[in-house]
Amino acid sequence: MNDRTEILAAQRNDDSFATLWEELEWRGLIHVSTDAEALSELLEGEPFTYYCGFDPTAPSLHLGNLVQLLLLRRIQLKGHKPLGLVGGSTGLIGDPRPTAERTLNSRETVAEWVARLQRQVSRFLSGEGDNAVRLVNNLDWTAPLSAIDFLREVGKHFRVGTMLKKDAVAARLNSEEGISYTEFSYQVLQGFDFLELFRQYDCVLQSGGSDQWGNLTSGTDLIRKVEGRSAHAIGTPLITNSDGSKFGKSEGNAIWLDPEMCSPYAFYQFWLNQADADVIARLKVFTFLARAEIEDYARQVAEEPFKRAAQKRLALEVTTLVHGPAAAQGAIDASEALFGRGDLAALDEAALAAAITELPSATGTAGSPIVQLMVEAGLVKSLGEARRAIAQGGVYVNNAAVDAEDRALAGEDLLHGRYAVLRRGKKTLAGIRA
Repeated sequence: MNDRTEILAAQRNDDSFATLWEELEWRGLIHVSTDAEALSELLEGEPFTYYCGFDPTAPSLHLGNLVQLLLLRRIQLKGHKPLGLVGGSTGLIGDPRPTAERTLNSRETVAEWVARLQRQVSRFLSGEGDNAVRLVNNLDWTAPLSAIDFLREVGKHFRVGTMLKKDAVAARLNSEEGISYTEFSYQVLQGFDFLELFRQYDCVLQSGGSDQWGNLTSGTDLIRKVEGRSAHAIGTPLITNSDGSKFGKSEGNAIWLDPEMCSPYAFYQFWLNQADADVIARLKVFTFLARAEIEDYARQVAEEPFKRAAQKRLALEVTTLVHGPAAAQGAIDASEALFGRGDLAALDEAALAAAITELPSATGTAGSPIVQLMVEAGLVKSLGEARRAIAQGGVYVNNAAVDAEDRALAGEDLLHGRYAVLRRGKKTLAGIRA
């Protein structure tokens, strides 16, 4: 059994809840939906097919997508049948952003990203058993359609007045940018996806972010008009921080699930640095910890916040989920070692390099004066300040105290022949690259 299989096998819904719907509400995963009572009954009934779509507008999924993947997994654990749709056609269009038109990517780029996202989706859902995940690509049913057929068979069921009321469309219409017909038509394409999956797989539920609600209901409306049947939709809340800021952004960049775009160390640190006011909500959404355990962490946050036990558990759980146990342990080891609680020399080169990438840095070689490197790395503002810090015993190279103001970087200080870590005091760090 490999790591991914073990992770999936260990996941459980919490049987302290009477229904899955009750658990989803407690975890804060339901912001808006079609008939809640009917959905609760559906989830407790016979296996049915459901889906979520992911557009290849980047080469990796991100934390917003992880919310959807975990919702899909929780429903799969109930015995239902997930479809993971990666939008080979909608990715060529792009859903309307509230502010500006998307840049259209080439067909070759979109095809490459489809393959990457399909691999990512498949890692979070079980491929075993009667309800194994199935991956679908909406290019398979849109590419064969001519524009005339699409307009006659699908477009005629949409009313422009209703389409104009969708939040993203309305926002763009009231902006200087306006909106192109290309992006305006996105909701028609997404509605057609739901109809096609309903026809092919008897798919009766779609999930997505609440900001996609207009697109989600375009599908339920289309199924009702064309097939005379009911279908359902769930909109998850947009995850924000307690101060109202957007969650999952780090200095303007998304927290990606691909380790090449966001290292396991940086990923771990992101979760470790969650605020006390946010961490319990994150445990509910992003982990499979049971209610009783999460409530105990809530108590610990209230009574012993300085221990940051909830943040440590959150960082461990989500990093293990996304990157595996070895990468999670490597991130923990690197974090401990950087702050003097572990052996930097014992870290493998990849873990050390990833950690140093997240620090202010300077370039140095054997013979470079430590005081000069401190200034260049931003640990101090002047050489005089650097000398005073050394004299006070508060400067370290690779966690070893610097005991002389004229100390220079030595060859043996360069871990893996390339890296060193400077530390001032307990928490102020910088990386040195040869």
